[in-house]
Amino acid sequence: MKAPLHHCSELLISARHQAPNGCEYGRVVDVTLDDSGDSGAVVKLQTEAWELNIRAPLADLMRLRGIKEADWDARRSLPVGTCADARVFWAANEEQATILIGQDDETWDIAVTVPLGTVDQIARLAQEHR
Repeated sequence: MKAPLHHCSELLISARHQAPNGCEYGRVVDVTLDDSGDSGAVVKLQTEAWELNIRAPLADLMRLRGIKEADWDARRSLPVGTCADARVFWAANEEQATILIGQDDETWDIAVTVPLGTVDQIARLAQEHR
């Protein structure tokens, strides 16, 4: 049995960040997982400034539990999903996860940084929907 569709307002991941000028600012990333399609799930990540839709099978999204092992400093990443017909790679650096979209994890076209808790939430939702 599938878990009910989760709405963005239920899954707010909040993080505090330090700007270069020393001021703190907050960032909220809304996470929605929809697995109602035949070709896998769609994860929607959304802030006030941007939105990202990533498509992947639930089993692949569950692999994101290992995000902390995908250490960018060691040039390791997790290839999980597609976005805009391009591959998606996930890497961790301290308390942040970077989502790299493009041909590979070295020559990507788009990169977005989110709190590690956001990635943990995606993996948890994938497990619940499985």
